[in-house]
Amino acid sequence: MFERGKKDGPEGYSNEAAPGNSPQWAGNAPKSQSSGNPGSQGAAVIGRSIRIDGDLQGEEDLRIEGDVNGKIQLRNSTLTIGSEGKVRASVYAKSVAVDGYVEGDVFGAENIIVRKNAQVQGNMTAPRVSLEDGAKFKGSIEMDPDAVNAAMGGAAKTPSKPTPVEKTAASNDKVIAASEAAARKAR
Repeated sequence: MFERGKKDGPEGYSNEAAPGNSPQWAGNAPKSQSSGNPGSQGAAVIGRSIRIDGDLQGEEDLRIEGDVNGKIQLRNSTLTIGSEGKVRASVYAKSVAVDGYVEGDVFGAENIIVRKNAQVQGNMTAPRVSLEDGAKFKGSIEMDPDAVNAAMGGAAKTPSKPTPVEKTAASNDKVIAASEAAARKAR
């Protein structure tokens, strides 16, 4: 009934089954939370029977097996679209792995992986993009870190060029400053 360990807890019990802790059936002990890889146990899950219409934002890894329509923003987390998942949305995540269906633009700060059974219709932008043999893809791929930063709202690594309005404003400021300097000299 209880799982016994040689070194864990008092009297040879594992920590889960130690006196004072709630008893656990062997094999049902809580699993450790992990993060970083697509489909990890620590990810939140949107199940097959769930449908979401609207924007989705979060700060933890997410696995989608249901239907999501709208916009998905997991800028510092991993998104996995499972084999049953259907996403019709713009996707912004640190890392994206697709096993199911995606219709919309996908932005990955680190990478995008499209697995062999996946279908993607839309543009993908990430520094690294991987398409497994057998994946169905219709769209364009841009592998430019600056484009990803711009799309995800981060500062681009290279300074942006000033717009014509900014150039005119800067030029006007120089003319005004020169005029004021000339007026001070004339006094």
